[in-house]
Amino acid sequence: MRSGSSEFLLDCDPGATPDVASAVSNGSGCTFSLSGDATVRRVRRTWLDTFDWRLYRAGLALEQVTASGRTELVLTGRDGERLAVAQAGSANGSGQQARWPALLGILPPGPLRELLEPVVGVRALAPVAKATSQVRQQRVLNPDAKTVAWLAIDQMSVSYPARAHAAPRLAVSAVRGYQAQAGRLGSVLATMPGVRLAAGIALDAALAAAGTEPAPRTGDIQLTAGMPSAAAMAVILTALLDAIEANVHGTVRDIDTEFLHDLRVAVRRTRSALKLAGGALPGDLAARYRPEFKWLGDLTTPTRDLDVYLLGFDQMTSGLVAATGQDLTPFRQYLERTRTTAHRELARGLRSARFARLTSQWRAELASVRASGKRLAVAKFAAERIAVAQGHALRAGRRITAASPPSDLHDLRKRCKELRYLLEMFGSLYDAGQRWQAVRELKALQDCLGAFQDAEVQRSEIHAFADRMLAERSAPAATLLAMGEIAADLARRQRQARIEVDGRFAAFAGQAGQSRLTALTEAGP
Repeated sequence: MRSGSSEFLLDCDPGATPDVASAVSNGSGCTFSLSGDATVRRVRRTWLDTFDWRLYRAGLALEQVTASGRTELVLTGRDGERLAVAQAGSANGSGQQARWPALLGILPPGPLRELLEPVVGVRALAPVAKATSQVRQQRVLNPDAKTVAWLAIDQMSVSYPARAHAAPRLAVSAVRGYQAQAGRLGSVLATMPGVRLAAGIALDAALAAAGTEPAPRTGDIQLTAGMPSAAAMAVILTALLDAIEANVHGTVRDIDTEFLHDLRVAVRRTRSALKLAGGALPGDLAARYRPEFKWLGDLTTPTRDLDVYLLGFDQMTSGLVAATGQDLTPFRQYLERTRTTAHRELARGLRSARFARLTSQWRAELASVRASGKRLAVAKFAAERIAVAQGHALRAGRRITAASPPSDLHDLRKRCKELRYLLEMFGSLYDAGQRWQAVRELKALQDCLGAFQDAEVQRSEIHAFADRMLAERSAPAATLLAMGEIAADLARRQRQARIEVDGRFAAFAGQAGQSRLTALTEAGP
C-alpha cells in the first residue's frame, strides 16, 4: 500500500453502500469525524500485463486509470506504492489513447517506460483485468476540525475476465504532519467488525472477484517414478500440445514475437520427444505423427528466422565501423517485407484444416495412451534414454578435431540439445539442485555451439539476402558494403566461438561432469 496509507476490505452486500461514518466516530478514542463535503467520481480501470504475467511475477502492477476525462498509466509495487505515472497517449505525440495489446514502443519515453523495459522486454502489454469503480472520498477531521486524512471507499465492479462485484475497499491516506493520528484511526478500523486489512492490491481483488488468478507457469510437468512410461510420455506431450495451442492466437495476430518463439519451442520439443522417447508410445504412434510435427516446425521456421534478424538488428548495426546504420535501412526494409510475406503463410497454416486436424487428433490419441495398460516404469525408461543420449553426445564431441567441418559441430549441438530435452522432460523425477548442477556445463557447451552455428547460418543468409536484393535492384552499393561488413563480423564471432568449444566440451566430458549426470539418473527420484 502507499506510504502513509492503510487499506481495508469491508464486508457488506455487493453493490451496497457501506456505512463507515460510525466506524470513524465511534470507539476511536480520538473522536474523529467525517466532513460533509464528500466527492464521488467514476473511475475506469484496466490492468495491463504480458501474456506470461511478467509484471505480476516481478511484484509490479500497471494500471490504466481514466477519471474526470483524464487517462493515466500508473505503475505500482505490490505494496501499492506508486513508482511511475505517465499520460496514456501514444509515443508519437498524437495524444490518442494507446490501444492494447501493444508493445512498449507505444509509450512515450520517460521513467515509466524505463522501469518497464527490463521486465517486459519484447512482449506486448494486454489487458488482464477491467473494472469500473465508484470512489467516494471524504476528509477525516480531528476534534480541532483539522483534516488529518482522506478516506476513500472504492466500490468496484469487474467486467473482465468475468463480471463480478468486488468487496468495497477502504483507504485511509494521511495528510502530511498528521501521520500519527491517521495511523491511530487505521489501527482502530482494523479491529472493528466487518473491517479487515486488505491482503493485496486492487488487481488481486478484481481477479479474486472474477474467480481467476494470474496464469500459472507453463511447462511444469510432474511425474512419479512408478508411472508407466507410456502414460508419462502422454503427460509430457499433452503439456507441450497445451503450450502450442496457447500460443496460436498470439502468433496468428502477431501480437509479439514471443508467441511464435514459445510455440516453436514446444513443437521442437515435441519432435525431439517423439524421436528420443517415442518408443514408449504404443504401436506406430510416434512414427505416424513425426512427419506432421516436422511440417509444423518447417512452417514456423521462416518467420522466426526473420524475427531473430529484426530483433538483433540494432545490435548488429552498432558494430559497424566503415558503414553506418543508415546504410542498412534498405536491408531492414527488405527483411520487414519478407517477414510480412512469411507471416502471412504461417498464419494461413495455423488456420488450416490440417493444423486443426493435427491438434485435435493428437490430443485424442494422447488421452487414449494415458488410459492404456501398464508398461515399463518411467524412472527406468528415462534413465536408459538419458544414458543413450549422453553416449551420443560424447561420441559426437570426441570426433571433432581442428579440421572438422561446421557440420560436425552442428551434429554435436543437436546431440547436446537432445540430452538436455530429456533432462527437462523427465526432470521432475530428480532432485532439482542435482539436475541443475548436471545441466550447467551442458548448457554452457550448448550456448557456445549455438553461437558458432548461428554465425554460420547468418553468414550464409546474409549472402543470400544480398544476392536477392541485388537481383531485385533494391540494394544500393552502400547497403551491400555494409552487409559485407556484418558478414565479416559474424565470421569473427564464429572463430571466437570455435576456440571456446574445445574447452566447454572438455568440461562437459570430464570425469566430474559425467559423474554428475550418471549419479543423477542412478540416484533416481
